[in-house]
Amino acid sequence: MKHPTLLVVLAVLSHIHQNGKAAAFVTGPPSLAVVIQPKSVDSFKMASDSTSIDEKVATTATTNSANNEKGEEVNPRLEGLALMLDDGTRKSHSMAQNTAFVSGFFKGLSTKESYRNLLTSLYFVYQDMELAFDECQLEEVKLMDDKELRRLDALTTDMDYFYGQEWKSVITPSLFTQKYVTRIQEVAATKPYLLIAHQYTRYLGDLFGGQMMGGMASRSLDLGSNGDGVAFYTFDEIDSAKNFITDWYSRLNSFNLTQEQKQEIVDEANLVFDLNVGILEELEGSPFKAIWSMAIYSLKEKLGML
Repeated sequence: MKHPTLLVVLAVLSHIHQNGKAAAFVTGPPSLAVVIQPKSVDSFKMASDSTSIDEKVATTATTNSANNEKGEEVNPRLEGLALMLDDGTRKSHSMAQNTAFVSGFFKGLSTKESYRNLLTSLYFVYQDMELAFDECQLEEVKLMDDKELRRLDALTTDMDYFYGQEWKSVITPSLFTQKYVTRIQEVAATKPYLLIAHQYTRYLGDLFGGQMMGGMASRSLDLGSNGDGVAFYTFDEIDSAKNFITDWYSRLNSFNLTQEQKQEIVDEANLVFDLNVGILEELEGSPFKAIWSMAIYSLKEKLGML
């Protein structure tokens, strides 16, 4: 018999496969970011996991140089800091961590109260994170801070929907949310270049998985199809997520950072993932209730009962 928590992962993968999504939970930028990310874009293949990241960077740099000489388009995810982040975060996440993330996300979809609590935690995180971006004078952070990715206004819309207009007077941050916010403040004050890890982990995770995750929330919680309650997962200003992400990675690779700084950014991205898992594990609810609700919704949809 399969372990119950593993069934959550299998259900997600089944959903992804049936809906033709080239995505998998937490294989790069952690989703809810923290992150959901495709294992591949343009069907590129990573080198063997036994290969060190330095060897991969060197190998892909040589390959991309050759492609440049031939006039072929270079995939920015196959070189530089982009490769270090994708590979460094993917390999560091254990099965237990990945399962905890997926299970926690589905707990957040089990009831409207749980989902509302998740949005509340995200509101506090994004409030401090985007304030840090506004105040940061580091050119690299500014270059990666796209207005199309900002989520605070969208979260405010969702909070209005679930709480009503007076929600700011009744919400408080959870324990792990406070830890997350404290970390953002520490990084902004001491090593602002590490904010790049927060941009990568949260924003790319949001964009990679937004449509799928927003659809899951709408079906599980019966929110309807007009976008109520899922503004956080909606990116109306981005026409092509693929093109946007390719450009984002290209800018990421342009930074003149030391190898030590790049590794610190990878380490910070992994810490951010753990902080997001902590937020999800605080949520009340059953992941299986959310999966069951989505299954019933899908069945009714197929039978024309909606």
